[in-house]
Amino acid sequence: MNRLSRDQIAASVAHDIPEGAYVNLGIGLPTRVANYLPAEREIFLHSENGLLGMGPAPAPGAEDPELINAGKEPVTLLAGGSFFHHGDSFAMMRGGHLDICVLGAFQVSRRGDLANWHTGAPGAIPAVGGAMDLALGAKQVFVMMELLSKTGESKLVEQCTYPLTGIACVDRVYSDLAVIDITPEALLVREMVEGLSLDELQRLTGLPLRALA
Repeated sequence: MNRLSRDQIAASVAHDIPEGAYVNLGIGLPTRVANYLPAEREIFLHSENGLLGMGPAPAPGAEDPELINAGKEPVTLLAGGSFFHHGDSFAMMRGGHLDICVLGAFQVSRRGDLANWHTGAPGAIPAVGGAMDLALGAKQVFVMMELLSKTGESKLVEQCTYPLTGIACVDRVYSDLAVIDITPEALLVREMVEGLSLDELQRLTGLPLRALA
């Protein structure tokens, strides 16, 4: 079965972010989106540690240890970018000033519930960070994840079994097999990898799916 690489998923997300959007990229996989944003499109990237106007990752050897994102990864700052107190940053997140946030996930339910901060596994370190604020404060929530777990179970589920980050907050899931919109009426499949049928995707998730007309 064909699968998209993590960079291909990131490129797919970047393609769908519109001109002029204010966007937060969550820790981990979502940070790759910055490397694929079209150069001709003005998009404002926000980081919860107090940055607005982030650019792509720096070239090897050009890292600035004092210029990092919320995941402590080195970033660049575009012309006009700014720094501010993290209290102001969270006010932006909570106040509905972000158009889109892109988050990773352990599970997403068919009604858009998000679980992405703790698996409940013994010894696991809970790390919610600003995910709850982003999930509820952003106008749209995009999730990036591999559709199946390492044991072959779907991460798109009827009901989340992990602790929730937000309720009915996810609008779209970008995965290595398909892009799926979550609506009150149905799970709408926007795109699938080549060679994958809707019936097979439905079998993998165990959920009723509908192709986007």
